[in-house]
Order: sequence, then C-alpha cells, then structure tokens
Amino acid sequence: MKLIPTREAVGHVLCHDMTQIIPGQYKDARFRKGHVVREEDIPVLLSMGKEHLYVWEMTPGMVHENDAAERLCALCQNGGMEKSAVKEGKIELTAAMDGLFLVDGRRLDAVNALEDVMIATRHGGTAVRKGDKLAGMRVIPLVVGEETLRRAEEAAGPAPLLELLPWKLKTAAVIATGSEVARGLVQDSFTPVVEKKLAEFGIETVERRLPGDGTEAVANAILDVRKSRPDLILCTGGMSVDPDDNTPGAVKRSGARIITYGAPVLPGAMFLLGYFEDGTPVMGLPGCVMYARRTIFDLVLPKIAAGVPIAREDITVLGEGGLCLGCEACTYPNCGFGK
Repeated sequence: MKLIPTREAVGHVLCHDMTQIIPGQYKDARFRKGHVVREEDIPVLLSMGKEHLYVWEMTPGMVHENDAAERLCALCQNGGMEKSAVKEGKIELTAAMDGLFLVDGRRLDAVNALEDVMIATRHGGTAVRKGDKLAGMRVIPLVVGEETLRRAEEAAGPAPLLELLPWKLKTAAVIATGSEVARGLVQDSFTPVVEKKLAEFGIETVERRLPGDGTEAVANAILDVRKSRPDLILCTGGMSVDPDDNTPGAVKRSGARIITYGAPVLPGAMFLLGYFEDGTPVMGLPGCVMYARRTIFDLVLPKIAAGVPIAREDITVLGEGGLCLGCEACTYPNCGFGK
C-alpha cells in the first residue's frame, strides 16, 4: 500500500476499513475496504481526521489484514464454533453450543510469540454457553508478510488450537452420607444443591441412597448404585478427619482408584476424585459444597461432564487462583477463581 494525501485520493481504492466515531451516536466503519474514493467522500474523510490515506499498492509476499485474519482463524476454529465476518481486520469465534472450552496453551503461546500476529481467547477448561465469545484474532499491521503467517501456521501445527466439547455424561447417582440424615433427624439439604448443579450440565440424578455412616455401609451403597450404571457417582459429606467421616475409605473399598484426596482450593480442600476401571468417575464432596456458592466442585464438574479424564496434576495446578474471595456479588465464572 502507499500513503497519499486525502485530497488526492479520488479514484483510489481503500485498503482497510475507515472507522468513524460520533460519541453517543455512532461507531462503525464509514468506508469499507475496497471502497473507491469519490469527490463527495473527501469532506467526510477530512472530518474524521484523515489527512492521509493508505491505498492499494500490494507487493509480492504481503497479505492484507483481512486475509491474514482468516488464516489465523483457521488455526483456531473447530467444531461447535461460529466465525464472525471480518471487521476492521478482526475475526471473532463464538460458541455454537453449550460445552467445555479447551485451549492448547503451549501452541497458542508459540503463535503469539511471533511479531505482528495475535490470538486472544477466554480461559480454557471452562464451561461455555451457546453464543459466548471464545476468541478473537488479527494481525497488528495493515499488511503482514507471508513468511510471518507461514511461521504462525507452523507454530500452531496441524490440529486446531481450540476445542469445544459437548456435555457427555447424562446420569448420576448421589449417596448422601450421615447417620443423622439416614435416621431422618435432619433433612438432606446437600443432595438438592448437587442435583441443581448437575442439571446445569444436562446430568439427571437417577439414583439416591442414604446409607448413614460407616465405611462398609457407604461402600455397599456405592456398589449398589453401580448396578444401574450411572455415568457419575457422588458421595456427599463424610470427608473430614472426624472418626465418623468414612467416605474416603468407602470409595477406596468400593474398588475405585483414587486420583486425589485433597485439593489446593478453598472452599473444597477435602475433595476426593477417583475412577473405576470402566472409567466411571466417583467424587467425595466436602460439606462446603452444600453452603458455599462456588467451590472445587464447580471447577472440576465441567471437565467431568464433558467426559475429559482428570489427572492429579490437573488438580495440583489449581492452587494459583484456587482461593475464592467470597465476593458479596458473585460473578463466577467471570472472575479469577480457578484461573
């Protein structure tokens, strides 16, 4: 492209969008890329503060910002995502469905380490709803070298940088521990909280048990509900070091492989996660899940619901950002908790 005085631009083709801002009234492209400048456009352009204009003068090896944005978008877009039209050199991706949003952070960093290109995303490992914004990408200059885009494509590799996985698990069993609940001395207020959170991910609670306390009783309840093959098993309560709290031992006795007992998250330090041989996850939920608005349960449930296996290292890295600040007006997930 070449730079010319606006008063001499009649008949020339604009090489990028020209945005006009009228505070409180208008902010959009007044002239689009490819527009042929007319005599009557000159006063408008000057009123927008455009004393000079870039017009087309493409040279071999250079790519326009709009075309470059399309190529960066191709590095990211995967199934379940919708692409916006390119506007002022930028493209945005939004969710076409509910699901778990994942980002390959290592490869994304490799792309963003290159000069003149950028891809910004929301945090990976989080639940998104249809219509949520996922990512935006563009190049910094109005035109960029073909070599830069080639290096970005090489850094990204053949697989998309982003994924959006649908919710996979459909059914759950809830085992509410505690002798006081089993005897009817207190109402089970834990299960309704859990069921409500599960329902947000399309998971229906199909089995419920009240085994009371005791390692053997809780283990038998776990084995009993497994007969109906639920996609997920949750044990509420009984997670502390109190002598009557036997959930961790019961989960182990039931045959599950314990991934973690304990998490660097508050609320939720006494959380337990395990898996049976067939891949069915089982959780032990500490009492905080019943009364705290957001806990470790909210951080792990999206991956569990999408059928993504969780390893111990996925839990240990939650320490930074794992402290819920208990804000009076909770804005989760639009906050730093779990990030």
